[in-house]
This record gives sequence, structure tokens and C-alpha cells, in this order.
Amino acid sequence: MLPSHTLNIGILAHVDAGKTSLTERLLFDTGAIDRLGSVDAGDTRTDTDELERQRGITIRSAVASFTVGEVQVNLLDTPGHSDFIAEVERALGVLDGAVLLLSAVEGVQARTRVLMKTLRRLRLPTLLFVNKIDRVGARDEALLADIRRLLAPAAVPMTSVTGLGTAQADAVPYALEDPRVRERIAETVAEVDESVLAQLVGIAPGTHGRGHGGTEPEGPGLTADRLRKALAARTADGSLHPVYFGSALGGQGVGALIDGMVRLIPPAPAGTGTAPRGTVFAVHQPPNGERTAHIRLYEGELRPRRQIELHRPGADGTDGSLTGRITALEVVGRPPGDGGPLTPGNIGVVRGLPGIRTGDRLGPATDDPADSALFPSPTLETLVRARRPAHAAALRAALLTLADQDPLLRARPAPDGATSVLLHGEVQKEIIAATLYQEHGIEAEFAPSRVVCVERPCGIGEACEEIARHGHTGPWATVGLRVEPGARGSGPVFTYETELDALPHGFHQAIEETVLATLRRGPHGLAVTDCRVVLTRSGFVGPLSTAGDFRTVTPVVLRRALHRAGTRVHEPCHSFEADVPLAALAPVTARLAALGAAFAETTGGRHSWLVSGFLPARHVPEFQGLLPGLTHGEGVWTSRPSGDRPVRDAGREPVPEDGAASPPPRDGSV
Repeated sequence: MLPSHTLNIGILAHVDAGKTSLTERLLFDTGAIDRLGSVDAGDTRTDTDELERQRGITIRSAVASFTVGEVQVNLLDTPGHSDFIAEVERALGVLDGAVLLLSAVEGVQARTRVLMKTLRRLRLPTLLFVNKIDRVGARDEALLADIRRLLAPAAVPMTSVTGLGTAQADAVPYALEDPRVRERIAETVAEVDESVLAQLVGIAPGTHGRGHGGTEPEGPGLTADRLRKALAARTADGSLHPVYFGSALGGQGVGALIDGMVRLIPPAPAGTGTAPRGTVFAVHQPPNGERTAHIRLYEGELRPRRQIELHRPGADGTDGSLTGRITALEVVGRPPGDGGPLTPGNIGVVRGLPGIRTGDRLGPATDDPADSALFPSPTLETLVRARRPAHAAALRAALLTLADQDPLLRARPAPDGATSVLLHGEVQKEIIAATLYQEHGIEAEFAPSRVVCVERPCGIGEACEEIARHGHTGPWATVGLRVEPGARGSGPVFTYETELDALPHGFHQAIEETVLATLRRGPHGLAVTDCRVVLTRSGFVGPLSTAGDFRTVTPVVLRRALHRAGTRVHEPCHSFEADVPLAALAPVTARLAALGAAFAETTGGRHSWLVSGFLPARHVPEFQGLLPGLTHGEGVWTSRPSGDRPVRDAGREPVPEDGAASPPPRDGSV
């Protein structure tokens, strides 16, 4: 019998909180697997990659499923290390809900706070699971207070703990039939549900001007059933977060968590459209094997041998497309060879589309937050070269394949035969190097990572190169361009003031492609973004002009226009929060100010100060190293990439890898 509905639930956490162990336990306790795997032994169901088993960390999101009653749950085990945030972003875009793990010993960690902020911004139904209650140093009430202070004010415990911090630790679900338990839980629910508040205090709902209407009271008193409905409603809208204590390794508390997953997280509403709409959130390309892709479907239906068209957002703001035929389709959770269609709410693995890549969309984009970036692009760049020159072409092909699995790598050619890739951190660089060697047999050398900076036009600049009327000896092409600032986040945009039929299509295409290529390296040697380049004049001479003439003239004209407009270097910044002891406020803020921080807010409590603001990304590692000494080991730092700002100290502007900026444009008349 097919399940009545499917839930796609992500397992998220700070690294080493026990995500993969919890996934393994969920699969085992529900009968999906007959033996518990171990991260240390490298035999878990979801960490199937050789590198994941060697390092004991999750690198790529993996999907596994189990069934509870008539509900199928697809679990997405996501990476915990911040270097693989792109994998988490793609998973969040296809989820119905999430389980966020914390360690009962380590408590609320930096990455936990970043993840929770994103989950709350999406209003994604989220349960919290406090793992490792059987370890020495585990906390319950004190940790719950930290959760309410740092993660989610409306966090309600659903289990109690006995034998905390010992091998005999256990988690016991609260019985809502107990009036004292019901009242204690209802007090937290009432903070976000007006009807529960009304039933607690005995007055009509709708008179407080706060919270949600929730479930209307039908009579005196708050029954266990009414409280369950309120818990489900407020969990579903993301305003309340149930907390479960337990141990993934020992299994304590996992049964209560499973019950909460299927009772409190609702399925996504069924789409009404007949045309298929979905998202490709993972691609796997084994060496010399067939490429497979995971698709979450929202509307319509997919079957094998169906012709589909995928839409692909480009880095320059334009959209591309890919058309192909599905040769094989497996629905996650169904037996192999089932042959059934992929229906809304489910995840399928498709074959037969060699050009498919992560992030491709089936059907049009929507204004849903899941269709937009949740985490910023990488802020580091490195140049990769093959240790053996004969492997240069194979290296570039391998990096392009990896970029299909993670488009944020943005592999592109660089000077001297190198390939440029973008990174979130140094661990990601190590994984790429190991992947190139183990899967492709290529030994690669990586240049030191540098912060990715960009240029933006300061003003408007125009230039033109014309075909001379007499004695012309240069390329047979007339090109006039105007450069002007664009909207922040718009990227480079090319447009026309000339008539579209003034030039043959091939000449127009040559100009546009050359403009976008030239903008990758501006006057300071960095990519130029958020600008409009307008074709103001064009001309050609019958059979004498070629597309090559326009490719030769366009860079000269564009560099001259950029020089006249002027550009300014912008460097990436991190938004940060520093939780520091009362006595450490002065030295911490002084050091941050010296590193160029811009402060947003400073709030104080009885035990500490919370300082927030923005800091140039190049200074974040330095300050992280200084914080323990400034706070005697008590400071807590969280930060994430958050936009950019102009470089203030011109003498310290970052330069390209080869240390040279683009040459100034040659003089010429407009």
C-alpha cells in the first residue's frame, strides 16, 4: 500500500553533533535497515562516499527513507561543516520540515545559531533534538535556557530526562493528560497562540493583540487534544519549536522524536498545476559512470521516457535551458523497478540527462523563498593547476564536472592554464584535492586562497571606436559603449540603444559575449559587477567585416569606458555577533574597530554583552584567533558572509593572483 503522504525532513547541525548517527538510528528503529551502521566504522547508510567514510564527516547531502504508519519520511542528511553550506542551502529548498541537533554537552554552537536563524526566517517547521544526554557534562534545564535565549524564545520541551550525564540516562515523553504537565507546556505555547492563552486565563481570544488566533476554544478548560492541535499548528507555522532530549547512539528519546516528526510537521500543500514543476537539488557523477540527479517534485507528474525542459539561472543573471529525455526514474522509498510515476511531494532519482546540474529547475521559478539563495556565495577564490602539465585539460574537465554538482564553485579559466574556483573554506579545498586524486587520478596544486573582491562603476563612462572613412587599416567594426552603475545585486547587464537589425545576429552575439567576458577583469584586475553596458553605436562594412573584428574592438572600447566611469573595489564582509563577558567589552570592541568593523548594536545582560556588526571577511580569521585571549576563553563568536562594502584603505586593496592590474586603456576619441 502506498503512503498517504510524504514528508521531506532535513537533519541539520553543527559538525560532530551526531546527525549521521541520528539518521542511522531513525532508519533502524523504523525497520528501514536491519543493522546499525557507525560513523567510526564507515558503514552508515547515508555516508556512502569514500572520502566521507575516511574523514567521518558528511560532504554531500544524502536521502534515505522510512515509513511510519501511512506516512513516508524522506530524510536528508546534510553536512555539518560550514565549508559545505551550499549543500545545506540546496536541501533547505526542498524540505517540508527540519530536525536541528544540539549536543547536550557542547550546547548551542556558532553554526547552530546560523542554521536556526535561516530556519526561522523561512518559517520552516523545526524540531530540536538535544543529543548525547548519556555523556558526562550533559545539561538539560540550563541548556534549555540557552536555547530560548540564543535560538528560539518559544522552545517547549516534550521529554524529561532521568540519569542525565550517565550511561543510564533516559528520555521520557511528557504525558499531556497530566494536568500539571499540560499547564507547564501550555504556558510556552500561549506565548505564540492567543487561543491557548485565552483558555489558560479564562478570557475570550482576540483581545490581546498578540500571537496567533490558533485553535478556537470549544468549552471550558484546555484539554490534551486541544493542546496537541495548538502544538501542531504553531510548529507548522514556524513560531514554536518542540524540544526532544535523547541519544542517537543509545536510542533514548528517538521514539518520541519520530512521533513528533509525523504528528507536528505537515506535508506541503499539493500543487494544482498539471505541468511538472520541481527542483534538482543534488547531482552525482561517478568516475566513468552515468550521471544521476535528485529532483523534488511540487506539481505535475514525471515518468520514464518523458521529454522535459530544465531551466538554469546563469551567473550573469540570464537563464539557460536543457532539454532531454528521462531514461530511468526511481522514486525514493519505493522498491527498485517499481515503475510508478514521480508525484508531488516526492523525490525521484533520474537518469538520461548528461547535462543536468544542481540548481536546475523543472518549470518556471516562483517567488517562494526556497527559489532564492539562502546563504551567500563563497568569499574565497583559489587557482588550481595540475602538477603534471599533461593533466591540465583533464583537470579542467574534472573541475567542471564538480561544478555541475556544486555550481557555486564557478570553475572558469584563469591565466597560465590554471582554473579558478570559489570556496567557502580550506576544508573544502582539501576535499576537492582528494576527490581529484581518488576519482580522476589527478594531482592538483592549489594557490593560497584569497578573498573574492569585485569592482563596481562609480559613474558613467562612454567610448567609441569607428571605422575610418578613408585609409582604414584596423578591424572593420564600429562599436560604441556606455557603462553605468546598475542596481545592487543585478550583476552585469548588457543592453542596446541601437536598432536590433542594424547588425547581423552573429555580430550582436560577438559583442555581447565579449562584453561579459571582458567584465571578468576590470581596471583593478577584478570582476566588474552590478553595471549596465549599453551598445550606443554600431556599424560594419559589407563582406569585409567579421565577428572576429567585433571581438577585437569591443574589449578596447569597454576598457576605455570603464576607465572614464571609474570603478571602486568592494570587499566581502561578514555579519557577526560576539557574546563576551562584561569585563571584556572594551578590549573586544577596540580590537574590532581597529580591524575596520562597523557596529550595529550592543546589548547587555546580567552576565555578558552581545555585540553585533559587520567585519571585512579578510579579518574574520584573525579576530577569531584573538577572541579567546581577549575574553579568557569565554567569548562566543558567530559570523556569516553578508554582502560587501568599499575597500577603505586603498593601499591595502586586494590584487589579482598574478599581482597585475589591467593595463590602462589607450587614448582615443569618443
